[in-house]
Amino acid sequence: MLANSLLKIENLTKVYEVGLFRKKYITAVDKVSFNVSRGEIISLVGESGSGKTTVAKIILRLLPPTSGKVFYKGEDIWEKKDIDKLKEYWREVHAVFQDPFASFNPVYKIDRVLEQAFNLMDTPVDENAIREALKEVALLPDEVLGKYPHELSGGQRQRLMIARCFLLKPKLILADEPVSMVDASTRASIVNLFLRLRDEYKTSIIFITHDLGLAYFVSDRILIMYKGRIVEEGSPDELISSPKDAYTKNLLESVPLLYGKWKGF
Repeated sequence: MLANSLLKIENLTKVYEVGLFRKKYITAVDKVSFNVSRGEIISLVGESGSGKTTVAKIILRLLPPTSGKVFYKGEDIWEKKDIDKLKEYWREVHAVFQDPFASFNPVYKIDRVLEQAFNLMDTPVDENAIREALKEVALLPDEVLGKYPHELSGGQRQRLMIARCFLLKPKLILADEPVSMVDASTRASIVNLFLRLRDEYKTSIIFITHDLGLAYFVSDRILIMYKGRIVEEGSPDELISSPKDAYTKNLLESVPLLYGKWKGF
């Protein structure tokens, strides 16, 4: 691995077997390879079904690959068996998912998802640290603690998941469509919270999104996925100024501001 490389994906492939009588095989991820450097923000961009979330689930060890390797700090994550090493991995590699409501158990108060962060750190629950983390994401502790998930808005629930990141200070965040289910006025503030984590703690971030416009404004590098493959990658300006793949060009046409830059007007 390169000296500054945090995560390395090599020929990652995931094939699903479907059908009870007539077996069919669906390739969700097809020989995907890329690196993520420390403190880098990359975006995986593509339409629904392109394989983006499957890649994230494999990196999070929620879904085993059919073939290929995922290296974190030079170690194959699928060779980690010891529970202490797995807890350390999940403390350093964390996720913020598309649906903030699905991240909470509705029968528990929201305090629980923050307190569970201390289980990963093997330290006692620190109420002061929780309150400070909530303030970091512009939530008033006395207004949200003690409430159930359904009593909060989508934006508040998403901020809570980012507050958990401020508690853990992970090395890598996988943000799977983190702003697609919140209103437009909340999106910018949530994106800025991720940028703060990168700037203050050198956290690397993989944004998973169908929104090329969002990817352009937040990323150091963009990877375009289509039908399980990475069809193009480069810096945001490179992709906008000289897209090579037809699918990238189609994505550009769906974003008027970027389409204008590409066409030169």
